[in-house]
Amino acid sequence: MKPITARAAAVGVATALMLQGCPSAYQHAYEQETQRLENRQRIAQEQEQAAHAEAQKYAAVIYFAVGSATIDADGQRELKWFVDKMQPYPQAIIEVNGFADSTGGTAENELLSQQRASNVAGFLSSQGIDASRIVAQGFGENYAAASNVTTKGRRNNRRVEVTVR
Repeated sequence: MKPITARAAAVGVATALMLQGCPSAYQHAYEQETQRLENRQRIAQEQEQAAHAEAQKYAAVIYFAVGSATIDADGQRELKWFVDKMQPYPQAIIEVNGFADSTGGTAENELLSQQRASNVAGFLSSQGIDASRIVAQGFGENYAAASNVTTKGRRNNRRVEVTVR
């Protein structure tokens, strides 16, 4: 057996220390890949937040005749515009809130406001917005936009508001 030279022993000790104190190439690659994936996820979240903020800029208000839940031509035009604006935002949740004026009884207005919201939600769905993204609810006479004392005020209260949640 050959005796170990001082130089060979020093190289062996240096190699052992280097391997023990320095992360392996595998560990370094793992950390780099983890960092890259975390950055990609952060960028995707920032882009999603920016898109959501942009989508929230759009809203639609549809008005209805007394005692009616039928969407008229103006309402359909408004909703088609809204659907067009939502095309770049396929993840946006659409909130559809129906309201009624004080004409009629409370229970009747609750039902009517829900029918209005449901009809608008159905129209949006028929125009390509996935129904799972639409939340519709009726509020009856609650949350009046204007006074129910005047004809104009009652008209403003017979509405459905469509917004991005």
